Amino acid sequence: MEGSKTFAKDFTARWNIPTAAYRNFIDYEPARLYLDSISHKIVLKASGLAAGKGVIVPSTTEEAHSALKDIMLKKEFGAAGDEVVIEEFLEGEELSFLTFSDGYTLRSLPPVQDHKPVFDGDKGPNTGGMGCYGPAPVATPQLIEDVHQTILEPTIRGMRRERYPFVGLLFTGIMVTSSGPKVLEYNVRFGDPETQTLLPLLSPDSDLAEIMYACTEQGLESVRVDVDPKFSATVVAAAGGYPGPYVRGDAITINPPRNVEPSGQVIFHAGTVLSSDGLKTAGGRVIAATSTAVSLENAISTAYTLMSTIRFQNMHFRTDIGRRALDREPSLPASSSIPKGHALNYADAGVSVSSGNDLVERIKPLVALTARPGASANIGGFGGDLDLSAAGYKEPPVIISATDGVGTKLKIAHAIKKHDTIGIDLVAMNVNDLIVQGAEPLTFLDVFSCGKLDVDVAEKVVKGIVAGCIEARCALVGGETAEMPGLFAEDGGLYDVNGTAMGAVAKDAKILPDRDAMKAGDILLGLASSGCHSNGFSLIRKIVQERAGLKYKDPAPWSIGEEVGQSLLIPTRIYVKSILAAVKKDLIKGMAHITGGGLTENVPRMLPKHLTAVLNAETWDVPNVLQWLKKTGNMTEAEFARTFNTGLGMVIAVAEDKAVLALQELRSAGETVWQVGRLAERKTEGCVIENTQHWA
Repeated sequence: MEGSKTFAKDFTARWNIPTAAYRNFIDYEPARLYLDSISHKIVLKASGLAAGKGVIVPSTTEEAHSALKDIMLKKEFGAAGDEVVIEEFLEGEELSFLTFSDGYTLRSLPPVQDHKPVFDGDKGPNTGGMGCYGPAPVATPQLIEDVHQTILEPTIRGMRRERYPFVGLLFTGIMVTSSGPKVLEYNVRFGDPETQTLLPLLSPDSDLAEIMYACTEQGLESVRVDVDPKFSATVVAAAGGYPGPYVRGDAITINPPRNVEPSGQVIFHAGTVLSSDGLKTAGGRVIAATSTAVSLENAISTAYTLMSTIRFQNMHFRTDIGRRALDREPSLPASSSIPKGHALNYADAGVSVSSGNDLVERIKPLVALTARPGASANIGGFGGDLDLSAAGYKEPPVIISATDGVGTKLKIAHAIKKHDTIGIDLVAMNVNDLIVQGAEPLTFLDVFSCGKLDVDVAEKVVKGIVAGCIEARCALVGGETAEMPGLFAEDGGLYDVNGTAMGAVAKDAKILPDRDAMKAGDILLGLASSGCHSNGFSLIRKIVQERAGLKYKDPAPWSIGEEVGQSLLIPTRIYVKSILAAVKKDLIKGMAHITGGGLTENVPRMLPKHLTAVLNAETWDVPNVLQWLKKTGNMTEAEFARTFNTGLGMVIAVAEDKAVLALQELRSAGETVWQVGRLAERKTEGCVIENTQHWA
């Protein structure tokens, strides 16, 4: 039933159990011809066991043929692909039914919903399961009854009549289609991560060992299989690269969350190993966080809070587990017309409180991912907390703060409706300003302002903020969503974002720049930018739209395979991890973050008045997009350097005898670094760039 999808499909046909239309093949050529003969969307399944990866859903005929070759000719799944099932793609929602059976009696646990694709939004290749929640709201009592009558009972009855009565736990994957529930697959065991989600719901009045023993003795009818009236959610953390090749042996740290009751929370180890030097990764799906609660929202939120305490290199997990269920309850629309005498409410003024509440519930699990020692990242209260002692500061440190926005780069995000990277820019603009002062970022707060709140757009922006906070290792401890009709346009989805970051410098450490230590002859290092960052976008838009006549959906003339808008929205690079390591080793005298202006505007901000930065334009690479902007805009070298970063997102001053060590430290942290110049006695300007003809 599990070891051969071909056998299982034929079984459902014999017993008239609803499933997708299908054909089985043992030879490649007939399968290839069949693919060419059909027009409907299909699913390809390696018939045998393939570690949860043998199901492929191609989006085009070309992808289908490629996948068929991978399975049957290239043998990517080994002997599991000796036989292939090509079946109709079913539309709907998936459910997993876990059913105890003694061969005659059935007892099912509540239906749950698994998340197979590796990335958010059900994108990417299938996995063994990246998360699960239940009971799934889509499973109404009537639907559960239909599944039992049309699928589960005929399955157990058919197995018994074919003289292999089922004893144990039958896992049935169901697709809820417009024409009713249909079988996707059978497993003859507990499923993962459904089991992690369901067993914590088992009532104390029900004994799992007794249930399993009763199955073996044909006595299931006499025992109780009860569950508590709660919800459960599981989030799986996978190794980088999974479900493809991945690294084993990375160190895992688990720090218990602050201000969260531990009851109802479990961390399940899967691909882990405990060695003499600590806990290590040893598999693709490494570890899972499960939480139970009286509401699904709380179960999901707490599971993500629990996940935020787990760290290992290149770990990744989906941030939308259970989102489909939470989205079932629509937000209340604002009134479009107000009858005379109507009792006015806030919605009549164009402000949807329910939309704001919906956004908060959606982003709670995301925000929880940013928790760090000292800051729990639980939103929904009136303010965020920070415990400096828990953050590692034994004595009161010096607090450094920074606040900034993204600027007119937002115009491009609005134009092409791409909002998932703007939050990264927002965090970068702030935390990079902290790190230049030698401060470790600790917390972040954001303000999202709009005329009419689009929850989906706001959620995407917050996802970017969360990604930036995780990269910068600071906690998103709060924020403000300001819906202001009359101040912002209420149509078009326009919004603005601002942020504030707070960091700390230990009492016995230096606050940078250390201008007193700087001297002529000090080396200047440049860290590569990722493109335009957030500089000069008013001019960028003028060059792109007016001078070049390009639209944001046009192919980018500076980047093959990218659209103009997508390329321009590449987010500002966050330098916190790499630079903080160098700061702690006392390798840096000063830094200039190239933002709020270009190279020549920012470098002097770190220098004493008697020194100038002499840079050699031949020593670093200028990104293609900036080269194109300079040429197309017919910009002078001076204006180019005054407006843009020219390829350097950060300039660092180091002592000559520490330059090699600093280079090695930064490069080992993954930065592209060049020696770009030196400090000299000032004669005129605070920043002089030589050999700018190299930019011509």
